[in-house]
Amino acid sequence: MGKKVGRIISLYNRVLDGEVLVKADEAARYGVNEKSIQRDINDIRAYFSNDPESNRELVYDRRKKGYVLVQNGKKTLTNSEILTVCKILLESRSLTKAEMYPIIDKLLQCCVPYKNYRQVSELIGNEKFHYLEPHHGKKFVDDMWDISSAVYEHRLMRIRYQKLKEPDKVMRLVQPVGIMFSEYYFYLCAFICASEEMPDVPKRPFPTIYRIDRIAEYEILPEHFHVPYADRFQEGEFRKRIQFMFGGELRTIKFKYKGLSIESILDRFPTAEIIEHDDSGWTIKAEVYGDGVDIWLRGQGDVIEVIEGGKRT
Repeated sequence: MGKKVGRIISLYNRVLDGEVLVKADEAARYGVNEKSIQRDINDIRAYFSNDPESNRELVYDRRKKGYVLVQNGKKTLTNSEILTVCKILLESRSLTKAEMYPIIDKLLQCCVPYKNYRQVSELIGNEKFHYLEPHHGKKFVDDMWDISSAVYEHRLMRIRYQKLKEPDKVMRLVQPVGIMFSEYYFYLCAFICASEEMPDVPKRPFPTIYRIDRIAEYEILPEHFHVPYADRFQEGEFRKRIQFMFGGELRTIKFKYKGLSIESILDRFPTAEIIEHDDSGWTIKAEVYGDGVDIWLRGQGDVIEVIEGGKRT
């Protein structure tokens, strides 16, 4: 390797590590004049400018009196932010290792400064090592974009779905309107369409919830369905009212909460409204979709007293 090539590689690696390149200091280090160092710096700057995916630029910092590597144009995540995002992803336990690990690795490579890469990767390394996959073991990340495109383009879908209590898979013709995530799983929200091939399946006025990992097969059809603006499906508003991913009609429940943390209830029910508060607890009213809330209510013991709208027996 020639002296110049070795010098440029050394300068390149050091600037990646966050060092400041001062021409006079580098000239003394390598025993060359400052013009040679300037040419080396120009070569490194040209390399970064010719690589559009790097989003980095070698610039002169007057305050530091030298050249430093900066992010060009795009805002990047801080060490704390990327660490937080990675922990949220790992804690979700929503994907197999084969799909989760590449996402984590790409986030680290793209968003963490080179000099901090080892520290951040080691901080989440233990969680990666002990990561528990979802029991279904199915890969579906590639399918997510297809399904999201069908939602965006308002195109009908035909799906073959594995229901919980039925060994045989059922066929459905649906209007996909949204994708949601809740407690380990991704879900497709869709309206069932009446069709000649499935005359016994009733069309419902509310969305049906399908776990995406249980969709055995799907076909995105060329036919589009019309969604009037006034009736468009809004994932955010729907999400406030379906915390338990059970389909069903919209209903109002009222209950008394006798626990210590009212914040946990308000976070669980975004539509919750405090009707009354006294020494015995908080009286809450909330809107929810489906019967999943009843399972949750039954699991709260004496902390929850259902007043109206529940189905506790």
